[in-house]
Amino acid sequence: MAHIIVVGNEKGGAGKSTVAMHVATALARMDFRVGVLDLDLRQRSLARYCLNRSTHIAQDGLALPSPTSYDLPDIDKASVPEDENIFDHRLSAAIARMEPQSDFILIDCPGSHTRLSQVAHSLADTLITPLNDSFVDFDLLAHISSDGETIEGPSVYSEMVWNARQLRAQADLSPIDWVVLRNRVGAQQMVNKQKMERALEKLSNRIGFRIAPGFNERVVFRELFPRGLTLLDLKDVGVKQLNISNIAARQELRDLIKTVNLPGVAINF
Repeated sequence: MAHIIVVGNEKGGAGKSTVAMHVATALARMDFRVGVLDLDLRQRSLARYCLNRSTHIAQDGLALPSPTSYDLPDIDKASVPEDENIFDHRLSAAIARMEPQSDFILIDCPGSHTRLSQVAHSLADTLITPLNDSFVDFDLLAHISSDGETIEGPSVYSEMVWNARQLRAQADLSPIDWVVLRNRVGAQQMVNKQKMERALEKLSNRIGFRIAPGFNERVVFRELFPRGLTLLDLKDVGVKQLNISNIAARQELRDLIKTVNLPGVAINF
């Protein structure tokens, strides 16, 4: 069976699609078969990223290892019992189609609470939650005291993950390996940054997730999207000398893949 990776966070702007595309492409470059599914039916950032990639590859005659993008299939409403949700059936049909052709299935969830996102989380073998390095985003995981030191209780997204874990336990499935990614971290050591680090460490022990390093804020990510490229593609498209920022970003991706520790994955980039 394919290992299912879900990239989820109910707040927009955390870099989910950038993380999802880089993880998926890194796996494809390590000769794994990777299927990706974008559940944000409105913005479709990951689907657009994949489309930009296939278009750029075709136009420039490139040979770049790539994930395969899938869409949710349409289902006749009349075939769905009244007491069942059509989105559950659409997602199940998509997974059934992807699994025979995939070693890894990566699902990118929308930055809001939807039925599709809720069900996808219950399917996750690995859950990656990118989180901007601010207490505004931290509030999605837990409520914290005004001094940023005391965890007062879990918040809406953590409760949703807990429910997903309960569903997997009831179905006798393996527990979700939850990894929270500190994303868009500033380069400077500031008091707020240190408080965030302490708060995440306390919360990780309390509700059960691992902390992984994410990407620093870099212009290169915005420049890569229109061509569907990732950091790992730069040399293949003619960039002979990577600058210091690009080299540092590639190392951040290595550190991320290493920390997530997916089954059977040995980093070779």
